[in-house]
Amino acid sequence: MKSPLLSLPGAVPAEGVDEGVAAHYGDLFREQRALAEGTGFVDLSHRGVITVSGADRLSWLHLLLTQHVSELPPHQATEALVLSAHGHVEHALYLVDDGETVWAHVEPGTQDALLAYLESMKFFYRVEVADRTDEFAVVHLPAGSITEVPADVLVRETPYGRDLFLPRTDLETYAEQHGPAAGLLAYEALRVEQHRPRLGFETDHRTIPHELGWIGTAVHLQKGCYRGQETVARVQNLGKPPRRLVFLHLDGSEVHLPPHGAELRLADEGPEGRKVGFVTTSVRHHELGPVALALVKRNVPVDARLLADTTAAAQEVIVEP
Repeated sequence: MKSPLLSLPGAVPAEGVDEGVAAHYGDLFREQRALAEGTGFVDLSHRGVITVSGADRLSWLHLLLTQHVSELPPHQATEALVLSAHGHVEHALYLVDDGETVWAHVEPGTQDALLAYLESMKFFYRVEVADRTDEFAVVHLPAGSITEVPADVLVRETPYGRDLFLPRTDLETYAEQHGPAAGLLAYEALRVEQHRPRLGFETDHRTIPHELGWIGTAVHLQKGCYRGQETVARVQNLGKPPRRLVFLHLDGSEVHLPPHGAELRLADEGPEGRKVGFVTTSVRHHELGPVALALVKRNVPVDARLLADTTAAAQEVIVEP
């Protein structure tokens, strides 16, 4: 779905799964600084929006998700995962309940598969699920923003800012009144700085929540059964995850950033050494320079120097080995 805000001056379209919104509007670092200072907004209208309504919505979702939501208070934001039977991450949902309906935004293009799963699990529960992506656009206001939210717009408030579920027909008017807009690259740079994983970037087909630090934020350890819980409990109580998320400081003299999937090796072993992980998201940060998130094997020493392809990288611990 192509955002009308791509018609704003300087807009450069994003690519890949983020196609449809602007990567930037001509000045990446200015846009980052604006968000860091609590001004502007980010167009996330390419993200999927789903709703779950009905009297049983919270108790039903509680059975399906990794998060404790059976008593979720109205307007309190949370996040949750859907796992496979083997405990691998399949979906990530960013939720808020308005007192009558649960609203969630999800990664672009994942809403159809998620809704199909939810529909298959309705059984006798009094719930209705719907894809509202055509009607509502997600807009992000950064932490510290004092921008007034339009009346009757649902807000999901987090430590990182506010997500608005804005009627899609109001998107252009909102941009005119509450700019300047910041592109997705600025938003992603701050996400990497904040060590926040993203489905499809920090995850692959075998990711388990422990590897990315999702325990506590998206996974509640003292709740009832859900699909994949056995793996979560086993790793929590008996072992360690096979991989761990790290933050990388990249060599700033390199012109190109290592792409998603770039192989990581121990610097001492050189570019032909054994693979110990891969880059998940790399960005240029307005203060930190080139940085990245990456997944490495758990037994990689925390002080080991790494190579991302041929780019030197120093790691910071996010998930303890």
